[in-house]
Amino acid sequence: MPDPVPATSTDPASDTPADATTPADTSASADAADTAATAPREAGGARPPRSAATRAAILAAARDRFAAEGYERATIRAIAKEAGIDPSMVMRYYGNKAGLFAAASEIEVHAPDLTHVPHDELGARLVRHFLERWESDETMTGMMRVGVTNDAGAQRMRRVFAEQIEPVLSAVCPVPEEAELRSGLIASQVLGMALCRYVLHIPPAVALSHDEVVAWLAPTIQRYLMADLP
Repeated sequence: MPDPVPATSTDPASDTPADATTPADTSASADAADTAATAPREAGGARPPRSAATRAAILAAARDRFAAEGYERATIRAIAKEAGIDPSMVMRYYGNKAGLFAAASEIEVHAPDLTHVPHDELGARLVRHFLERWESDETMTGMMRVGVTNDAGAQRMRRVFAEQIEPVLSAVCPVPEEAELRSGLIASQVLGMALCRYVLHIPPAVALSHDEVVAWLAPTIQRYLMADLP
């Protein structure tokens, strides 16, 4: 399903055309300029390419703005200000707001292959994997915040779930016809804990160790995946 990102011809906070160029056209020139500017420092190993740092700053600011204001109200100018750069740099890398949103909302959950995991350990394996992913990749938390505050972000989260998580769970579901239902139930537990622990920072959820989270959630995940339907 295509991502429901509205077409945007201009940045609402700027007269600069937001779709004058495409991300593919602008990215190469931006990277070339940054590489040329930093070549001496990079050769000495003093710092990473400036382009990588710039992109990271832009994407982090974009996730903050999209989460706080939604897709329609967030502007290239506000995102650039939060990133500490000129708005033209955002345009050079991503072309327009639609391109920026697509890049900022791109996440990879690296769902594990469960086909070789003992059936009675599936719940624990899933819970531990997602704890490690959330705590090693701030993009996961950023997209959780975007997903609960605007429809475009929610649509992207649903796409990630359908394309990256559901097939992995379907491979071990005892009744293939029930895979979609069981995957949805599992998502309610995994995403619920992530929301409480990493976005809302509810103290009891934050205070739990990894082993404690696994001990509490794994039996429920295991039941949702393997138990007979009620």
